[in-house]
Amino acid sequence: MDVDLDSTLGCGQAHRWHKVDDSWEGVLGNEVITLTQTPDGFECEGTDDENLILDYFRHDDDLDSIYEECARSDEFVSGLIDRCRGLRILRQPHYECIATYILATNANVKRIGAMVEGVCRTFGRNLGGRYSFPTPEEILAKKDLIHECRLGYRADRFIEYAQSVHDGTFDPDALESTSYEECVEALLRIKGVGPKVADCIALFSYGHLEAFPIDARIGNVLRDRYGVEGSYKKLAQYARERFGRYAGYAQEFLYHADFIE
Repeated sequence: MDVDLDSTLGCGQAHRWHKVDDSWEGVLGNEVITLTQTPDGFECEGTDDENLILDYFRHDDDLDSIYEECARSDEFVSGLIDRCRGLRILRQPHYECIATYILATNANVKRIGAMVEGVCRTFGRNLGGRYSFPTPEEILAKKDLIHECRLGYRADRFIEYAQSVHDGTFDPDALESTSYEECVEALLRIKGVGPKVADCIALFSYGHLEAFPIDARIGNVLRDRYGVEGSYKKLAQYARERFGRYAGYAQEFLYHADFIE
């Protein structure tokens, strides 16, 4: 499978991967996975479930066709693609992705990663030095320990989300077959989920590749490269119209612009 691990796992899509020497170590479900780049793709240790890895990296995405369409939509993005081939959008588990991005509000990538690992150490299962992402039941059983995770104002939102999934008042899997607009609308009803976080979840978990999350970095690119400023709604609509059905891939290339120029 064509994938560049550095650009895919190091761009802030997911927050449980750490680069150790020349390999990436992460946790998928109850397995600690180690991935090492090779000329033909990557080597995987820690699981025998090939489908788990293929699905996570969206192996069914036709990268050549996606890249070609993105390149046609924008000359600047075309240049970024040439220097960042193998970047893939991930397909993260719904429940975990939503929980993670509830923690991601007003925090940088390093801080998000620290909070997620704190939650996993406090509530998850020890997998031999790394920890599983906790289920709602595991969180609620020890919710009095939430202060140990140092989540700040996000703590109550995190517990409330776990409670809603446990009670069945919110089912992350129920959004699987919704349209982009329906998915975002449902996500925005969750306390702690705003437009940017909803777009991240829609893109990185539910596969709505037209979603275009806008943080400060991407906002600056849109301003400096395209002369577009304004509300989140205005910027996101502009980006979806300019970059088309694969706007989410274009967003990821733009995210790397500062690193590869």
